[in-house]
Amino acid sequence: MATKAKVHSGASKRFKKSAAGYKRKSAHKSHILTKMTTKRKRQLRGTSLITAADKPAIDAMLRAK
Repeated sequence: MATKAKVHSGASKRFKKSAAGYKRKSAHKSHILTKMTTKRKRQLRGTSLITAADKPAIDAMLRAK
């Protein structure tokens, strides 16, 4: 019996598939936020799409067809 191909667990936690591509969150927004300005923290909110250059690598990690 063949084993099932596994997805990259780190990538599956970080990227979500959408109609336009893959969504991702901004980096540098997890801890030690007291020294960061409010403007910077506000600009790091929300999600954005990955670049086209990263799509083949993420497709491979998530075993996308």
